[in-house]
Amino acid sequence: MRKRNESVTVEHERAAAAPAPLDKGCSLRHSLRLPAAAADTGMKRPLGRRYGLWFRLRKLIIWLLGVYIAIPFLVKLCPAIQAKLVFLNFVRVPYFIDLKRPQDQGLNHTCNYYLQPEEDVTIGVWHTVPAALWKNARGKDQLWFEDALGSSQPVILYLHGNAGTRGGDHRVELYKVLSSLGYHVVTFDYRGWGDSIGSPSERGMTYDALHVFDWIKARSGDNPVYIWGHSLGTGVATNLVRRLCERETPPDALILESPFTNIREEARSHPFSIYRYFPGFDWFFLDPITTSGIKFANDENVKYISCSLLILHAEDDPVVPFHLGKKLYNIAATSRSFRDYKVQFVPFHTDLGYRHKYIYRSPELPRILR
Repeated sequence: MRKRNESVTVEHERAAAAPAPLDKGCSLRHSLRLPAAAADTGMKRPLGRRYGLWFRLRKLIIWLLGVYIAIPFLVKLCPAIQAKLVFLNFVRVPYFIDLKRPQDQGLNHTCNYYLQPEEDVTIGVWHTVPAALWKNARGKDQLWFEDALGSSQPVILYLHGNAGTRGGDHRVELYKVLSSLGYHVVTFDYRGWGDSIGSPSERGMTYDALHVFDWIKARSGDNPVYIWGHSLGTGVATNLVRRLCERETPPDALILESPFTNIREEARSHPFSIYRYFPGFDWFFLDPITTSGIKFANDENVKYISCSLLILHAEDDPVVPFHLGKKLYNIAATSRSFRDYKVQFVPFHTDLGYRHKYIYRSPELPRILR
């Protein structure tokens, strides 16, 4: 009886230890389900990535659209922003140059000094002598350069445009060209530009130019003095010359390179005006410029100018459209104030590639300035 029970127990344990028979149907179903689940997971991941990418892209588009719409209101509420964009005096290019050392820019015949048009305002000035005086100019002090203005060579007062300083690359190249043609070149940074001290404004820029002109005339005697304005500097130039003509001390000639008619038309025509088709563009963007006291009304100023006028403009100018320079010429040519003076417009063909600031490269410049 005991042996029988023991044999039953051993058989039971063996049966428990033996592997269960394989359920082929269940195993087949299980093996078929695994790939299906894996396939679902693989499909969900790309869809999830695409949805996440689209969500982020849509969020970015909405954010950019919000900024685009908010900027006009911000400019309207803070006109000083628009004034900064007109002057761009905070853009100092090239960087890391010492304006006290014009010789570092290849101007070994140039002297740097400072004038004070008003209290709390100081402007940095460069004076480049004509090529005939290059050798004598080396190592000389400011007094020698000031006395040199009384030599027989003519003087050009150069008024640069917005952004950068008097040490800008294209400006330096123009000084060299004019110097090689026998001109003294006097240029400066308006208050708020370069190392000049003060806050920029149209009135302040014009007064700075007037102060430098009077400083030149006090030293140049009867030598001819010409005023050359470029881009935004043409607005300063016509403001200055109109004032000089009103007080009956006009310059010998006015040269405008890449001029516009007035700042409103220039802002409306500027290629970077991405809001020009924005509803209410004038109210949002142009009115704040006027509110800030910025007009640079060349088209009005030329009606009160009585001296020879030369306008230079490249057809491929991407900053100040060519048609604005031509329009200004047409206004000046029909003005009574110029009836006794020569008014000339010199275009430069697109193929020359002079664009906004490379007219100094023209081999015809000596003949044009003659």
